[in-house]
Formats: sequence, C-alpha cells, structure tokens
Amino acid sequence: MRVYLDNCCYNRPFDEQVSVVIRLETDAKLHVQEQIRSGKLELCWSFVLDYENAANPFKEVRNQIAAWKDLAVADCVLTDAISKMAAQFMLLGLRQMDASHIACAVQLGADVFLTVDKKILNKPITDIAVMNPIDFLRRYTDA
Repeated sequence: MRVYLDNCCYNRPFDEQVSVVIRLETDAKLHVQEQIRSGKLELCWSFVLDYENAANPFKEVRNQIAAWKDLAVADCVLTDAISKMAAQFMLLGLRQMDASHIACAVQLGADVFLTVDKKILNKPITDIAVMNPIDFLRRYTDA
C-alpha cells in the first residue's frame, strides 16, 4: 500500500506533546514510519514536501524530515497536470499547498493521504482516501 504524508504529519512529533490527541497522532505517525522502514508500506514524496520542509527554520528537524525522501518509492515533480489537478482541489476550499500535496499523492498512485490537518480532513475529497494516522492504523494495519 502506498502512503503520502503531508508536511503537518511529518512535523507532528516535533510539536509540543501537550494534548492527548497530539501524542496519539505522534505515536500513530511514528508507527506508520516504522512500517515504511520495514517495507510493509510504500512512501510517496513530492516537490511540495521539499519546498515546505526547506522553509522549516529548525535545521535538525528539516534534516530529519528530508531523510525520508531516500525511502520514497516515488517522487512527484511539478507538471502542468499537477497544477491543474491542484486547482481543482482548491475549488473545495483547500489552500494551494494542501491542494498540491493531494494532487501529487493522486498522481503517484498513493492509496492514502495522511494528515493531521483538520482543514484537510473535513473536505469532501473523493480522489484518494484522506485520513488521520490514527484512523489509518485502525483501518489498515494490525498495530
């Protein structure tokens, strides 16, 4: 199964772990990454992740996230088709960066788009399964 994690998902372990939900999302996301490392899941990457991660002011965090690109089985580059697809997702009320992430995930044939961003999770996206890492583990793994 192919998964695409957005930048919010990659950054979740680096957020303050003050809320139970944040801690659970962190644990779930880290478990997904373990499954990627072990080959049980295939990771998708994109130019959008590169762009957003490059803007992270914390070098150590930026480097840890960037290292995941080496484990990706597919990497999406910017094309006219991606731009057009992202524009369609923006019609749902998504921000350009979020719409671009989803367009890349769809283009790469990801089965699931993982995010902790409620603004994305609450949109009526039908082109790909959009899930929180906790819900993903409940549905698709024997975690």
